[in-house]
Amino acid sequence: MTEVAAKKPGWRVLLRALGQRKTGFMLLFGFAAGLPYALLLGTLYAWLSEAQVDLETMGVFSLIGLAYAFKFLWSPLLDRVDLPLLRRLGKRKQWIVTAQLLLGAILVLLSLLNPVDALGWFSLLAGIGAFASATQDVVIDAWRVDVADEKATIDILSTVYQMGYRAAALVGGALALILAARIGWPQVYAIMGAILLVIGFLGLFAPDAKRSAEADAADQGEVSELRLPGAIAPKVRRNCLIAVGVLWAWALIVVGVFMVRSLGADPETRPDSAAFIATFGPLIVIATVIVPTAIAAWLVRVERQGRYLLSEAQPAQSGFDRAIDHGYRALILPLIDFVGRLGWAVVVVFALVLTYRITDSIWGTFAYPFYLGELKYSNDEVAIASKFFGVGATILGLALGGAMLTLLGRMLTLTLGALLAALTNLLYADLALGGLRIGAASDLIGFTTLVEGLGGDQRLANLMLVIGGENLATGIAGAAFVAYLSSIVARRYSAVQYALLSSLTMLVGTLGRGALGQMIEQRGYYDVFVLTTLMGLVAVVLCGVEWFRIRNQGRNAGLNEAALAGA
Repeated sequence: MTEVAAKKPGWRVLLRALGQRKTGFMLLFGFAAGLPYALLLGTLYAWLSEAQVDLETMGVFSLIGLAYAFKFLWSPLLDRVDLPLLRRLGKRKQWIVTAQLLLGAILVLLSLLNPVDALGWFSLLAGIGAFASATQDVVIDAWRVDVADEKATIDILSTVYQMGYRAAALVGGALALILAARIGWPQVYAIMGAILLVIGFLGLFAPDAKRSAEADAADQGEVSELRLPGAIAPKVRRNCLIAVGVLWAWALIVVGVFMVRSLGADPETRPDSAAFIATFGPLIVIATVIVPTAIAAWLVRVERQGRYLLSEAQPAQSGFDRAIDHGYRALILPLIDFVGRLGWAVVVVFALVLTYRITDSIWGTFAYPFYLGELKYSNDEVAIASKFFGVGATILGLALGGAMLTLLGRMLTLTLGALLAALTNLLYADLALGGLRIGAASDLIGFTTLVEGLGGDQRLANLMLVIGGENLATGIAGAAFVAYLSSIVARRYSAVQYALLSSLTMLVGTLGRGALGQMIEQRGYYDVFVLTTLMGLVAVVLCGVEWFRIRNQGRNAGLNEAALAGA
């Protein structure tokens, strides 16, 4: 596992980690990851609305978010392929810097276009920007895992990344809206593009992971470990690679064709996005996750049983042989490593990943309809509660989560985060019934008086308290979850493994929103919040199971070391 040798938790560990150069660049990279996401999947719609682009077209623009959900499909390339002339920048930096400079240029180009007169170019640039942003996310996640050490720990780097990401959401969201009202949207996007260009330049000076000798040997055409005695026979590896490659290629083509048809077709001929997600979403998960994982598990079993193994070295004879080796190393070995290390526990890990963030990810799409349509809050009230107070609460939660990771440990913080995130849905359930309990609590702690003194009222205090409580819990859970994911991936395959896990987190919310929308229409918001609370408690149970597994694994490792020492 990637987990760095743990020091005894304490404030010294925390302060030493915060003072590291890597931590500063992690904050910068987190900001660079969050800014294009906020601008392309959030603030952009405010610009389109102001330009009087129709709602159906704006709905199609939202499909560029699929790039983030399916980013794992091209993550193997990012682990193995070097960019021409940029390899000397470093294994990860070559991609990070390129993506940031490309994103900066795209935002500047968007500022030069009128979204009404040049909608085709506008959508094309936004789509390219989403893919560049998702690519940057994959590589930054891998960079975080690669550079972590005993001083700049994975827990602190994960927390700092989240803080930078959330700060970018504030800059790309609330601040962008404020600036646009004064200087205009083109100027705002030009400024944001310039910021990313500057960050791309500063990224040249960031530390980077060293390329492994094994990877260099493979690049130079030497006999790889895949063709030494004891390795799985090339024919077996080739067949497995073809099977997984076809499945991943099919998924990538299906998503790509759907996005091109949606962004480029007339409104009358556009495909139904809800039907696509409902039909192809589960199939893509089966094709790209479940079946390849089963194949990897079979390969692990074959190797352990000593079947289909080479008895002598078999060097690659052609370019095709070397291409198969490269493809197997990029696509299959990350899955084999994951299954080989975790065994049957991979089922628990996948279940935890699928459910941990479901309480906030699955209903987030319906937040504004709930605030504005159901509860009749004004736009200004929602902006104050969610964009300012809410983001501040999230950043505070991230800081608290980072401290808890260092002082309490990763799994306890992960479990507490899951519990808090689940229970805060009950705050929304009370708000859906009128907010009597929330109002009483707000009065008791003096929060209502504070809000009224600043020009608000009881209803605004209730909304701020609920959103603040949820975002505080989300910050704690987010810091713990990113740290957990970063700890269970291997440095050698960090890009593929982390991208796969983080994509699963987004996919389950995407696939479940249609059913949740129907439930809201049929039964109302209260029942939905009770349901999401129960779903969140499932994640709490899974955290307990995973915690037990990790403790048991550590105990067994300690017993083995003691036995070896005694021998």
